[in-house]
Amino acid sequence: MYEVKIYVTYKESVLDPQGEAVKGAVHRLGYEEIKEVRIGKYFEIQVEKNSCDIEEVIEEICDKLLANVNMETYRYEISEVVR
Repeated sequence: MYEVKIYVTYKESVLDPQGEAVKGAVHRLGYEEIKEVRIGKYFEIQVEKNSCDIEEVIEEICDKLLANVNMETYRYEISEVVR
């Protein structure tokens, strides 16, 4: 069994209004040293061990479902779960 952690965020060139709102709130709390906040999505997926190429499957899922590749970028970590 594998565990995949997927992080999806806006591309640097795309305005992140939620991140800007959080940054404003953080500044109002007095934390002026915070220069940028980006909001994103996080997914955990469990994948059965078989002959498929896990990276290929995860790439397809991200491209087709989890991320809007025009506006978002993603990265993922794959780790084997020992039971």
